[in-house]
Amino acid sequence: MTVCVCRYYLFTLILNLTRDVYELHLLMDREARYRASKSPPSAQPSPSLSADPPSPAPEALPWLSRQLHLLVTVLYSNPPLLLDLLKTLCDIFIPLDRLGIRPTGSGFVGACGLTSSLLSIATILHPWLKLKP
Repeated sequence: MTVCVCRYYLFTLILNLTRDVYELHLLMDREARYRASKSPPSAQPSPSLSADPPSPAPEALPWLSRQLHLLVTVLYSNPPLLLDLLKTLCDIFIPLDRLGIRPTGSGFVGACGLTSSLLSIATILHPWLKLKP
């Protein structure tokens, strides 16, 4: 591949990755709103009643755990998005290596290409796994 073709290929993969992340964000937001409407409001203690000042670190871990659980739930319930995301993530290493932006070994690039090809074959064999725009 020439350098110019690799640049365009990388640009295309970045746009595909952006589309996948945007779709993932929309689905996660929809799932979070659905869960919020199903669960009853929890009683949060008033911050003025606590003696200790609130620290951000303990609050970050439950939030991160909820977000990761939400991410796994959304990806598990939407296999076409998961396959397209994995395929794009595998493909992106090929032009990054070729352009010298993120040099990796030829074995890693080959494994990424093989994985991407197998995922593409899976979408051909099972058309319902193809991501619809």
